[in-house]
Amino acid sequence: MNAPNASAANSSTTPPTVYPGAALGLVDIGLNLGHDSFDEDRAAVVDRAQAAGVQRMVITGASLEGTQRALDVVRQWPETMRCTAGIHPHHATELFEPGAEEKLRALIQQPEIVAGGECGLDFFRNFSPQDIQILGFEKQLEVCAEYQLPVFLHQRDAHPDFLKVLDRWLPRLPRAVVHCFTGTGEELQDYLDRDLYVGITGWICDERRGHHLRELVGRIPLHRLMLETDAPYLLPRDLPKARLRHSGDRRNEPAYLPHILATVAHYRGETPETTAAGTAATAQYFFGWP
Repeated sequence: MNAPNASAANSSTTPPTVYPGAALGLVDIGLNLGHDSFDEDRAAVVDRAQAAGVQRMVITGASLEGTQRALDVVRQWPETMRCTAGIHPHHATELFEPGAEEKLRALIQQPEIVAGGECGLDFFRNFSPQDIQILGFEKQLEVCAEYQLPVFLHQRDAHPDFLKVLDRWLPRLPRAVVHCFTGTGEELQDYLDRDLYVGITGWICDERRGHHLRELVGRIPLHRLMLETDAPYLLPRDLPKARLRHSGDRRNEPAYLPHILATVAHYRGETPETTAAGTAATAQYFFGWP
């Protein structure tokens, strides 16, 4: 289901600041719940998310250590969480340390793992050399193809090289999602032409840099669209201060996913119920999580 002209229809109106009726089984497909900012109150964070209607969460693995932390978290909430296993391009050099690939393979075979990644290319920060990022991306796609796992992808300022690597592996991969999409209309079309899934975060709530997403989100078919917070990062800038735990708190939480839902639904020209049900069903299918 698609809403091709939704953004044009709604660009001049103001989206709701919160959607209080979001207890519809939302799925947050990308959050970093193993992050140390959650160490003091992780259980309370999970409680708030579930109270807000976030029924399921996929915890992101972005390094070998981070994937193990994600697994440890998921095993505390096995009914409501799963995780990914991978090495973010920032940490790409890690994959070439002795024994690293064997550790990744051991992690990726754990039953709680529903996707490979976060993996891809990040030429914006270049925390790892670009050639190492490309080799690491290729290696992780190879592992995901071998185990027939969907892939959780990262791309920033590397679109041509990203596609060049990805195109070699897509025929052998079951599914792939471009996590935290913030790109151009041309990039979005490239992804849709390849039947990729698209994850939208609170970036769409940022009037400084996310305005273009409001014009693009209606072009994503509902069966390719998923929602994510990327918590503790990317707190929606327009989130009412009354909803924050403390004044001035900038930590994002999965409980804020309904706010992202409200914004996405508004600019798609859909009811929040339609967007919630569609994105949740898409996430369940993508991760093979009935």
